[in-house]
Amino acid sequence: MVQLHVKRGDESQFLFDTTADAPLEAVIREVTAIYNGRLKVDRLCSEIPELADHGITLPPNMQGLTEEQVVDLKLKDEWEDRCIPSGGPVFKKDEIGRRNGHAPNDKMKEVLKKTVEEAKSLISKKQVQANVCVTMGMVKEALDQLRGAVMIVYPMGLPPHDPIRMELEDQEDLSGTQASLQVITEDECQLWWAAKEMQRGKKLQDYIGRNEKTKLVVKIQKKGQGAPAREPVVNDEQHKQMMLHYYRRQEELKKLNDADDDSYLDSEWSDRQALKRQFQGLTNIKWGPR
Repeated sequence: MVQLHVKRGDESQFLFDTTADAPLEAVIREVTAIYNGRLKVDRLCSEIPELADHGITLPPNMQGLTEEQVVDLKLKDEWEDRCIPSGGPVFKKDEIGRRNGHAPNDKMKEVLKKTVEEAKSLISKKQVQANVCVTMGMVKEALDQLRGAVMIVYPMGLPPHDPIRMELEDQEDLSGTQASLQVITEDECQLWWAAKEMQRGKKLQDYIGRNEKTKLVVKIQKKGQGAPAREPVVNDEQHKQMMLHYYRRQEELKKLNDADDDSYLDSEWSDRQALKRQFQGLTNIKWGPR
């Protein structure tokens, strides 16, 4: 199997297994699906703890309003009585006014947060260090775990405007958000290797040959952005280690230089003939007038 180490910029994303004779069209499609799927899992893992702490999302026309403003405008959240967490709610006010404050109890909260940690570890960037290849099956498993946990805690479902439900139903609207800049559609996705774009319509072996035991570092980015910047030969961490090694080496050389100092030979205690002269009465002899 050919192993692709997929990066976005200088940041590692995941490892992907394929074959040398695989069409690049299929490789790009699968890599894009995994890349965007991991982003979806990350977005859910950032929203679900908010659900666990403060309950469901308020309707868009009520978000950010104070209680007095809600009363003055005669607004009512019609989903509050429908979407009740298992075991009953525990009120915890959302200071930013985005969620209704009717949070799950501690047991249900633990279910959500534990599932988030499991899903995050499944598609984590640390899998690169562990040499574990991420597959679309692993991404779907992480999504299924999150979906199952939400259904356990909210068996009646979430409001249609809740971002968690929209993500799970593939109806999320990311326009105008920072998250939209990270998503790469299949049509605009490009893979680069060795400062060359890997063209659709070709096979992987057209670039790397037929060796199935090859590992490549490829970079994923949007069409029209040009060739990705080359990574520095030495990264920040390696540079710090090199400077630390250089400093330690300098200190060792200083100690060695101090150890080579032979000024001690002029000291009285280092004179090998001192004892002999003492027995012969030749010590403290001075030449010259007194």
